[in-house]
Amino acid sequence: MYISLSDRPKTPQTASSAASSPGAAGGAPSSPTRTRRRVAPTVVALGVVSLLTDVSSESVAAVLPLYLTSVMGLSLLAYGVVDGLFQGASAIVRIGAGWASDRTDRPKWIAFAGYLLSALTRGWLIVAQGLGAVAALVTLDRIGKGIRTAPRDAMIAASSDPDDLARAFGVHRSLDTIGAAIGPLLAFAILFLIPDGYATVFVMSLGFAVIGVTILGLVVPDRRPRREAAAPGSAPVRLRWRDLAQPRLRILLIVMGALSLLTIGDGFLYLSLQDRGGFAAHWFPLLFVGTNAAYIALAVPFGRLADRWGRTRMLILGHVGLLGAYAFALVPLTGVGPVLGCLVLLGAFYAATDGVLAAVAGSLVDASVRASAIAAAQTVVAVCRMVASAAFGALWFALGRTESLLIVAVLLTVAVPICLVVVTRLTRGSRA
Repeated sequence: MYISLSDRPKTPQTASSAASSPGAAGGAPSSPTRTRRRVAPTVVALGVVSLLTDVSSESVAAVLPLYLTSVMGLSLLAYGVVDGLFQGASAIVRIGAGWASDRTDRPKWIAFAGYLLSALTRGWLIVAQGLGAVAALVTLDRIGKGIRTAPRDAMIAASSDPDDLARAFGVHRSLDTIGAAIGPLLAFAILFLIPDGYATVFVMSLGFAVIGVTILGLVVPDRRPRREAAAPGSAPVRLRWRDLAQPRLRILLIVMGALSLLTIGDGFLYLSLQDRGGFAAHWFPLLFVGTNAAYIALAVPFGRLADRWGRTRMLILGHVGLLGAYAFALVPLTGVGPVLGCLVLLGAFYAATDGVLAAVAGSLVDASVRASAIAAAQTVVAVCRMVASAAFGALWFALGRTESLLIVAVLLTVAVPICLVVVTRLTRGSRA
């Protein structure tokens, strides 16, 4: 990973000059060897904030399925409702937060509000009792995530060279996922030493959340994307909603909505693996670690590949990894092999889609509505995954584990090639 001394990506004037230089006809590089640009400090700083925040959130997420079903005695149907909220409650505010970020041109402080709200919920988890209280806190935590995500991603896009956008998101997501791996490891260590130490996990989660919010407020620069995109001496680009109504963006939203309806929550896959393997409860958080380790290893290479090969192709074909994870969860085999296969392919799915989605959505619209476009794409994905989790919980309750997974896997097998054909339109005349 390389870090530059300046956050500012290549200006339009510089890009034009490069395109008109000898040997650069048609905007192609003058050298067959592509220059490897460095990652901006703002991207790295936001990655550190996300790392700390994910230690906090994922340590809770790693114990939540067992805490709800074993300690609180909730049914899988009830867990499906909570997991649905965990997946999709952030959708309530994503577009509004993206619009506020674009409108005020202050994405840092919109993101700060979201990080702070999530941090506040950690303390209340310690004393929460009953499904209603836990569901309310999970909802507030996810609302905080919804507020912060699009403004943060808009700062990453504004700080990065357009040609390396997927790689920049890959670097950020790698740092983010390191925290997502550390969180479950810490939760595992606590539960290994203290079998009923769920409250201790929640206290530790609160501490990391507070540190992350503090670093965001004191260290991350206050980027002004619209002002920085304006020509010297001119006013910032006016926010126009028609810039958001791009046909290619609508296609992206429809396709990702369809695929997200077939993306069940990770917790269900992990419960399926435990149901089949019957391993001890304190090993459960390590399933999250395995997925995150694969994500960390693949996020940056997949980002580079997406920048070269095509971001929309990577985005759609990444769901083949999800399909493989379903297959490993279905095979009637016990042992470490199928579990590792499921976790690696699930991590590959997230590495190929998470940051790439933001890169694709941000590249399809004008910079003045970039945060809103990213928020719209993430909202569609979040809402559809919320529906998918709730529906899969009901399906498992009614039909059983194997039958439910098989139905979703078959539908995803049909959907991926259809969506791949549809999104080829996105690659025409754009960086996507």
